[in-house]
Amino acid sequence: MELKINNQIKQFQANALSIQALLDIEIPQKQNGIAVAINSNVIPKSNWDSHLLSESDDILIISATQGG
Repeated sequence: MELKINNQIKQFQANALSIQALLDIEIPQKQNGIAVAINSNVIPKSNWDSHLLSESDDILIISATQGG
């Protein structure tokens, strides 16, 4: 499966991949303060386990940072 993640094309072996599974692969150490949009639609965290990604999805992963 080919996905566009934060403007980078990446290949995955899985045919079915949830948002949560993708985050476990891409950023396993940080799961709080994250927002995810698929094809410009923000997906609520409560749907990350059930929302399956499709070939060529455009995914934006945003991580909150602290500072001033």
